Amino acid sequence: MDGNGAGGGIPLQQGILIAPKILQKYSLFGGLSSGQIEGMLPYMEYKIFQAGEVIMSEGVYNDRVYFILEGKVEVRKNNVTLAELREGDAFGEMELIEIVPIVATIRALDKTATLSLSNRKLHEIYKNDISTFAMVIMNLARELSRRLRHMDVMAVGGNEE
Repeated sequence: MDGNGAGGGIPLQQGILIAPKILQKYSLFGGLSSGQIEGMLPYMEYKIFQAGEVIMSEGVYNDRVYFILEGKVEVRKNNVTLAELREGDAFGEMELIEIVPIVATIRALDKTATLSLSNRKLHEIYKNDISTFAMVIMNLARELSRRLRHMDVMAVGGNEE
């Protein structure tokens, strides 16, 4: 992945360049400036998972949110595929704020590039840039609220508007 967005990009480990513009499409970065996103990048970890590789296993503790930069993953519970997520999607948001065993297994379907942020690194952002931290937490609350609303609608058999 190279920095093909505005502002060039920030080098991460393995010589990877990530442009802030790439991350602005993820809900967790909504309302953040390119400068604020650039400030978060050093706290994040880039990793590639091969097709078939398990990223997170049901019942295991997780402390990070993953952003899919390229590729596709499946969300499985009890050997049933619940969802497929791809570039532009994220997973692990709940575990970022409450470190608990995850409720489903996430497995790469294709070679998948991710960027992740751990609970510990989010706390470092809190100590160093409270306004960026506050916006990330607000975005996280909005995303979890959207998901809860969707589940409520599904539980009563209604349609979302």
